[in-house]
Amino acid sequence: MNSLDTSSKSAIASRPVKPGEFRLEVIVVPVSDVDRAKRFYELLGWRLDAEVAVEDGYRLMQLTPPGSGCSIIIGAGVTSAAPGSAQGLHLAVYDMDAARADLISRGVDVSETFHDATGVFHHAGTEGRLDGPAPGNKDYGSFASFSDPDGNGWILQEIKTRLPGR
Repeated sequence: MNSLDTSSKSAIASRPVKPGEFRLEVIVVPVSDVDRAKRFYELLGWRLDAEVAVEDGYRLMQLTPPGSGCSIIIGAGVTSAAPGSAQGLHLAVYDMDAARADLISRGVDVSETFHDATGVFHHAGTEGRLDGPAPGNKDYGSFASFSDPDGNGWILQEIKTRLPGR
């Protein structure tokens, strides 16, 4: 299967990248079972952008979360990282309660909303987690977490008003 076609009439030309700009385009997420991972990410409502298999042992799929300018690639032969080793992958959401409810309705095991004891950024793992949203619902301070079937760790981060320049 090889379905990587960027000549589609629905394709939109991207703005040129200026000197000194770097756009995060793709993150490779290591998985053990490509089809299982594909089903999981499609269950989340992520768009399947490409599915390519050009030789034995090399297969990739690119999926994009709704509203995101960055995609993920899952596959076989695309990374030497251990399945489940990607941690702290952040998804910015406007409304934490709505995002959690959506994921739960799709059958995803999502943590309760939490904030970090430091009030700055969450610690690795579950250390320093305090129940509930950040005091005053401070932007960038409320989180929830979930994992894909391999244990790759995703973090929802509530952001209603972005920092300047973002």
